[in-house]
Amino acid sequence: MATDIVAQLADSLAKTGVEDGELSYKGQGRKLDDAQTAEEIVKDIQEFEGLQALRMEGNTVGVEAAQAIAKALETKSDFKRCYWSDMFTGRLRSEIPPALNSLGDALMLAGARLTVLDLSDNAFGPDGVKGIEKLLKSTACFTLQELRLNNCGMGIGGGKILAASLIQCHKQSSETSAPLSLKVFVAGRNRLENDGATALAQAFQLIGSLEEVHMPQNGINHPGVTALASAMQQNPGLRILNLNDNTFTEKGAIAMAQALKHLHSIQVINFGDCLVRPEGAKAIAETVSNGLPTLKELNLSYGEITADAALAVAQAVKNKDQLEKLDLNGNCLGEDGCKAVKDTMEGVNMINLLGSLSDDEGEPEDDEDEDDDEDDEDEEDVDEELEEEEEEEEEEESSTNKLSTPVSAPRPPDVSSFLSFPSPDKLLKLGTKRALLVQQQVDVTDARKTAEAFLKIASVYKEENNEVKNAVLDTIDALLTKAFSTPSFQGYSFVSILLVLLGLIKSEDKIKPVLVVPGHLHALEHVVRQDYFPKENVAVLEAFMSRSNKSLESCGNARNGLQSTLQRVRSQS
Repeated sequence: MATDIVAQLADSLAKTGVEDGELSYKGQGRKLDDAQTAEEIVKDIQEFEGLQALRMEGNTVGVEAAQAIAKALETKSDFKRCYWSDMFTGRLRSEIPPALNSLGDALMLAGARLTVLDLSDNAFGPDGVKGIEKLLKSTACFTLQELRLNNCGMGIGGGKILAASLIQCHKQSSETSAPLSLKVFVAGRNRLENDGATALAQAFQLIGSLEEVHMPQNGINHPGVTALASAMQQNPGLRILNLNDNTFTEKGAIAMAQALKHLHSIQVINFGDCLVRPEGAKAIAETVSNGLPTLKELNLSYGEITADAALAVAQAVKNKDQLEKLDLNGNCLGEDGCKAVKDTMEGVNMINLLGSLSDDEGEPEDDEDEDDDEDDEDEEDVDEELEEEEEEEEEEESSTNKLSTPVSAPRPPDVSSFLSFPSPDKLLKLGTKRALLVQQQVDVTDARKTAEAFLKIASVYKEENNEVKNAVLDTIDALLTKAFSTPSFQGYSFVSILLVLLGLIKSEDKIKPVLVVPGHLHALEHVVRQDYFPKENVAVLEAFMSRSNKSLESCGNARNGLQSTLQRVRSQS
């Protein structure tokens, strides 16, 4: 009898993953639509004495199910940790705020004192932030130490709401002589941009207790970076600062270099893919050289840094006895510059700490304009204008050639011609090296250009013509293999832009959707099965493909095939 009881208890523990007051349903893929489907979880919560943490990652929770779970949490006064990332897969965005409101109200009613709130990977947008606004301002969050909102699509509006909530929380908690002492803040891939980052900087400046800040891939330019730099100075205990894949330019980098002088506990600096440029890198090198005794990692990769600036960085780290990694890959050192950096690191017995330089871009051209950052906020618009000018020039050259070239000697098709006006015949005439030619033509560091190129290639797909079909799929594989293996490539942005171009979601940038043809979906069905395609994006595609949408009405069979493949791939991963 006793043995049976022990076995039952062990089975229960194994099922729920109980550890240190924790109830876990992590990764179980449960679809909780209503109170009935949430009944088991509700019962487990009710029966768990001293519940401190609930893990719901990798399940999908509807409004009614959230309300039922919330009701069970109302009596859990010991509750501290919410691990609720990836909890609304496939849900309408309108369902998420009421679900979060119910859960937040329950925690407040219970008198919980939270230390961890993790809602990452929920893509709930600004409205989702409104769903936790009341909770963040309440006494339940006066004790919050970790706030994780990675990949939630908050946007500028959500960033501002979040900042205001944190400021209010700090103000009210300070009145109790126990001010909010947030230690970890994570909000990567949220499209915060300058305004959102500046608003959050105001909150960080007040809080002053941060030890880790992770805000990569947020479209922040030098005004936002400068605001964050000022705020970081007020957080002297900061150990990790990750702003990867934002656009510093010299102005932002120099501001950050000044801020780093105040951060004597900093261990990890990730400014990779931030376009710090030579002067910015030199400013950071000077700060590193004169301080930062506990530095372990410095990432200045893909920043358009020249050899002299890279050498300054290498010299700066020579006395950092705790250093574990220096990353200068993807810059503009040239062959001699790479050798000089390696020699410098080898000379101080630190060559094993230097990352690969295999993606070095080579020395910059002499006629390059090094002062092209006068208006960082308009960089994307400038790039688009330049592209349009180049296209006009190409068209003018083409017109001239048509006038001067005999009719009997037509120009052979090229990649530009194919991508401008795709056709199966043009793709085949590119020959056996078509995949390589497309790889070389498309800037795979730009998610939008890559998505547009993918759709243009896929548009000529012919299910009944094996030669064309294979040419399309081979070319797409080459393009996307290169893209997803490029460190600076934003896979999440690629998928988001793809959904916009297919007319499945609206764009804040007013991107015009294409006319969807079956070839687009056939090609996408092929792509999601490939190893290079991140499996975490499959669920996103599946959610949007399952919705009713006029743009896909003409692609019935192709759409059904894609949906089946997405379901199969997701179940296998």
